[in-house]
Amino acid sequence: MAATGSAWTKGQTLYRFSVNLHQASRRFSESSDKGWFRSLFVHKVDARKDAHSNLLSKKETSNLYKIQFHNVKPECLEAYNSLEAEVQNRLHQDQDYPCEVVGSWNTWYGEQDQAVHLWRYRGGYPALTECLQKLKTNQEYIAFRKERAKMLISRRNQLLLEFSFWNEPLPRQGPNIYEMRSYSLKPGTMIEWGNHWARAIKHRQENNEAVGGFFSQIGDLYVVHHLWAYESLHSREETRNSAWLKEGWDVNVFYTVPLIRSMESRIMIPTKSSPLQ
Repeated sequence: MAATGSAWTKGQTLYRFSVNLHQASRRFSESSDKGWFRSLFVHKVDARKDAHSNLLSKKETSNLYKIQFHNVKPECLEAYNSLEAEVQNRLHQDQDYPCEVVGSWNTWYGEQDQAVHLWRYRGGYPALTECLQKLKTNQEYIAFRKERAKMLISRRNQLLLEFSFWNEPLPRQGPNIYEMRSYSLKPGTMIEWGNHWARAIKHRQENNEAVGGFFSQIGDLYVVHHLWAYESLHSREETRNSAWLKEGWDVNVFYTVPLIRSMESRIMIPTKSSPLQ
């Protein structure tokens, strides 16, 4: 009987301990704002009620951007840069064409012997259409394209809109190096990406490094391009490291990394004729 009573007492003690532990656990979970479970729901994104192009792009402008990636035959890169600069300057300065060169670069680190060009069409798709129609009958431009084709291995392009919370890319003095960080996102996550970066961009503007942020509309979809400027690779390292000292930057990284399917970084050198130096 004594052994039975002792076992009964131990059983009651273990039961009370289990109940107390469960209650304490519930109180901690309910009271702690930093609980891991609650953190899963901190940044709830509202259900989508419109196209992300309307929700994320600038309402006060109707700018459309085109980005071109040209892979050039190594022996032709210098001649290509000269030819491209000549044609770009003519189109950029001709008021009859509603387009302007934002920047032109050669890739330094990343895909080699590559040229990257960013164009802006003030007026959106109508401006793009007008420009293309005029170029179809421009014999000088047709000759340029034939000559340029001899120098290329491959080329591709995308049409982009700019994020409302990023700077509009404006000409700047150099010398600078530029980094284009390109993110391929999981389909359906563009709004969530924009929500997080709208809060986080302030952490990356103190050194004037933020040049522009864009998302694709035609071409590879759910692609984001962030364009940054630095004085040097060392400056880039210092600037990026300093972001981690600012409250909130780590949260942005934590919540945006799971949205990414793949990412790429290009370090680029501006061409002599590029408005972004």
